[in-house]
This record gives sequence, C-alpha cells and structure tokens, in this order.
Amino acid sequence: MSGMAGRKKRSISMPPDLDAQIEDAAKAGGVTYSAWLAAAARKEFLVQDGLEAVAEFERTDGAFTDAELAEAEAWASDAVVRSRRTGTAPRRSA
Repeated sequence: MSGMAGRKKRSISMPPDLDAQIEDAAKAGGVTYSAWLAAAARKEFLVQDGLEAVAEFERTDGAFTDAELAEAEAWASDAVVRSRRTGTAPRRSA
C-alpha cells in the first residue's frame, strides 16, 4: 500500500460521455484518470477562491471599473496565449 499512502479511494458514477472525455483528456495529458480529476478539482477550487476574493474586494472597495475589468480581461487572454505557447500555467501575481 506504499503507492496509495495519503490517498483516499472513492467509487464514483459518471455519465458515459463525460467519462470518455475525461479518459481522453487524461491520456492526452499523460496522466492517470484520477490525477486528471484531482487537477480539475484543484482548478475549480482556485476559481471559487478567485471569485470569492473578487466579491470580497467589491464589498470593501466597490465594484471594479470598466477600465479595470478590460485590463484584467486583456491580462487573462494574454496569459492563456502564453500558457499555450509555453505549456505552463499562467503565473499568479504576488
């Protein structure tokens, strides 16, 4: 059980079409089905954290301006292009 240390095993149900998409994506990414699902879950939690941070900022500092939103959109679009070109995830600012 040395390879399973620190892991929780689960049995899940999934629609067949989604199962096939996940299996294909995992193979294309060179990772296991479980690793792909874990990475997808982590990304979802990052998105949720980001949305919560935006909501908190807007509660305390007011809504973002159109210019701020446009700047953020441009940064995000550029980050996606860079990540596809280099194969790395966009960097988070400090």
